[in-house]
Formats: sequence, structure tokens, C-alpha cells
Amino acid sequence: MAVLPKEPLIYEINTWVWLDELSRRHKSPITLANVPAEEWETIASFGFEAVWLMGVWQRSPAGARIARATAPLLQECRKALSDFTPDDIAGSPYCIRDYTADERLGGPEGLYRARTALTAQGLSLILDFVPNHVALDHNWILEHPEFIIQGDAADLIRAPREFFQAGGRVFACGRDPNYPPWEDVAQINAFHPGLRDASVGTLLGLASQCDGVRCDMSILLINRIFRRTWGSRAGREPRNEYWVEVIEGVRRRYPDFAFIAEAYWDLERELQQQGFHYCYDKRLYDRLIHESAETIRLHLSADPEVQHRLVRFIENHDEPRAAAIFDPEKARAAAVVIATLPGARLFHDGQLEGRKVKLPVQLGRHPEESPDLGLRGFYRILLDSVRSAQFREAAWELCELSGWPDNESFRNLVAWSWSRNDKHHLVVVNLADRPSQGRVRMPGLQLAGQALRLVDLLSGDVFERNGDEMTDPGLFVDLKPWGYHFLEF
Repeated sequence: MAVLPKEPLIYEINTWVWLDELSRRHKSPITLANVPAEEWETIASFGFEAVWLMGVWQRSPAGARIARATAPLLQECRKALSDFTPDDIAGSPYCIRDYTADERLGGPEGLYRARTALTAQGLSLILDFVPNHVALDHNWILEHPEFIIQGDAADLIRAPREFFQAGGRVFACGRDPNYPPWEDVAQINAFHPGLRDASVGTLLGLASQCDGVRCDMSILLINRIFRRTWGSRAGREPRNEYWVEVIEGVRRRYPDFAFIAEAYWDLERELQQQGFHYCYDKRLYDRLIHESAETIRLHLSADPEVQHRLVRFIENHDEPRAAAIFDPEKARAAAVVIATLPGARLFHDGQLEGRKVKLPVQLGRHPEESPDLGLRGFYRILLDSVRSAQFREAAWELCELSGWPDNESFRNLVAWSWSRNDKHHLVVVNLADRPSQGRVRMPGLQLAGQALRLVDLLSGDVFERNGDEMTDPGLFVDLKPWGYHFLEF
């Protein structure tokens, strides 16, 4: 097993859609078993250190049938694909019938070959684990009904979209308490001790096939949230948390196996304390879209230990495409932010080329879109710069910002530094649609009396500055709307 690097750059691939695209491009059927070597080489060339192959497990035929009969989903699919037909629905990657690589994607042998190819490129492999629910035709429904939240005939009559019948029993559909149930999946009972043991067994099987898992909707398994959602139907609440038991059970055999949480509701620190290496930073994503630089600075002033164990992103399969919701220059500024912060950094297949169409996860192909070659070139330079900066060996710190009485535009800026021995990097980003000026101080850095040559790794510009000025009152910066510096000195 490879060890997921500290604070990795992760590339998410919608596996089914990607293989369809490769098959069309190469004019030959491509599965995980025969992905051309140059495809893996291209991913590695950007500096990525891990690949998340989203959606490799066996999808449920029952779930696919439900998807093809769900009107709102069909409407989404038609919006994404002008020539959509129901045959384009492959089924949901989060409606899992069995944790075996889908034969249509190359099966277990194909997954093994893909992992071998990734390892040869120095890339770790991340796969999905869906702890909250299983497909309606999963074998647990008949073989281990005690693992599933159950109802009765009255529930089925009262709420037919929340419960279903199988094998003479009534079961609950999976759900997030804030939304209607997912009608294609059954709700597992996270309080059942046998279920917890079975989850460990499932994960041990996964740990033999990859280097880490991204755990879907991890928050729903926290004891108090599960109790609030399911009440007495779940039975007695265990003394220990689900994730503590499950993660410890896996790490006894695979101590370096990585757990990444899809996390919301400001529960990131709690999940980290329960054993997760990394948790989604959805709050930062939302703030980059809707809020000011000041709220982002406040967000980044939280406990540094937490900061280093967050997953930063501006796009993934659950969110709209970055190119569709950010103006072009704002998208670049946001990318500089997430790429240069501590923690894991997640990028989505198609993000680097500026794809704009968000696909429902049930679709097996995406529409043709012209790549934005300028954006791809920007990402190439940005990710090369991040790789050369070697942040994981450096110390990260937020910088102090100031302005002057007749100019408060410094409040539009965010800035941080990375320092290792005598090599320093300073990132300053203007998160506003107007020019902004300010002074930036790097706390604890003694620069007085030195002549400094600052190189902007993104633009190539060179600045000669006096260390006395950078110490006090601070480096003067003047940035255009959504402008940025990535300085090395």
C-alpha cells in the first residue's frame, strides 16, 4: 500500500464518464484495464499526488431503473445533454449493490491494473465508501435485515416514498435529515454492533485495493445526528462513535490507510478528532463564492492543526462547475487561494479545461465542450509553482494586512506565507471586483537590512525590495480586481 502524501494534491475523476470520453477519443473501448499510459502520465505531470476514481463500484440495476423513472432527474439529464436518452443513465455511483469494481468499467482486474499504473506514476489511489446507505438490491436486505432501519406496514401506507418493502419486511430509505429521502437506497442502522463490524470488514476489503477512501456524507453517522434522525428505530445508542470504532478497526491492520470525510455543518474538527485525516472545507468554498475577504481571513485564523487537515476545493462532482459560477478572473483568484493553503487540495476532472456543464452523477457521458486552453495553461503554471514551492516541508502563517486612513481597500486582500529555512513564499490575493492596495507583513520574519529579490511564480515579474520596508510598515501591493501574487524570495 502506498501512503497518501501529507497535504496532497488530489485529482477527482468521474470514472464512468472519463472512460467513455477516452473510448471516444481513442476510437476503441477503454476500461480501467487498458487506460493508455499517457493518460496517467498527463495527470501526474500536473503535480497531482493522488487520484480519486469516483464511482468504480458495482451500481445497482434497481437504482438505475428508479433513476430512469424519476422526472426531476430526467429533466436535469436533458439539461446537461441535448441528445439525452434514458440509456445514458448508468446508475448512481452512490447506490452501491456491491463493493466490487463494476465489470463495465473493467472489473476487479481492471481496477488492479489501474492501481498498478498509478503506483508507477507515484500516484496514490482513493476510492469511495458510502457508510449511510446501500442499494435496494444489496445482499444485506435479505441476508442481514437487522443492519437496516426498519418500519412497519403503517409506515409504508403513511409515507410510501420514505419506506419500501422487500422479503416480507418494511425498510426505511436512506436520508439526510434536512432533505427528502433517497428512494433508491436503504438506510443502514449505524447503531447496530453487527453493522459496525460489517463496515470494518467492507473497509478492510477496500484497503486491499486502494490507499484511502472518501467517505460519503460522513456527518450522518455521528451518534447524536443519527439518533436525532432515526430516534427509537435505531435502538440503543452505542457508547462509542461509529467512526471511532470503524476507523480504529481498519487501522489495526492498515495503519496508514487514509480516511477523507465529506463534511458539512461545521463538524470538521469533530470528525478529525474521530480519526479522519482530512475533511471537506465546504465553508471556505461557500465564502469564496458569496462572502468577503474579511470572512475568509477569519475562517483561516482557526486552529492551524485543523487548517492542515481540511480539503480545499472550488469544484467537485456535487458542486456546480467553477467556470459556470465564477467569472473567469475570479475563478483564477479562487484557484490560487485553494492551491496555496495548507491541507489537501482537490481538483475535478474538467476543471482545468473550464468545463461548465455539471453532470448528474447517474449520467454515463458528458457533452462536448471546447476546452479553455488559456485556463489549462494557468493551472499548469499554478500547480507547477505549488509543486516547486514544496509547501509540506514549510511553516504556514497568515500575514498581517494594513492600509492608511483614506484607503481601506486592504480589507479586500488575503495573504499568507510559507517559510522553510531561508526560502520564503508569499501569496496575496485580491478578492474583490475593484483594485485594492495594502501593506503585507510576514510575522516573525526578520528582513531588516536585506536587499530582496521577489519573483512572482505566476507572472514571472521580478521586484527588488528593501527588507526594512517589508519588516515595517510591510510590503506594498497594488492588485487589479481579482489579482494575485505568488512571490518567492
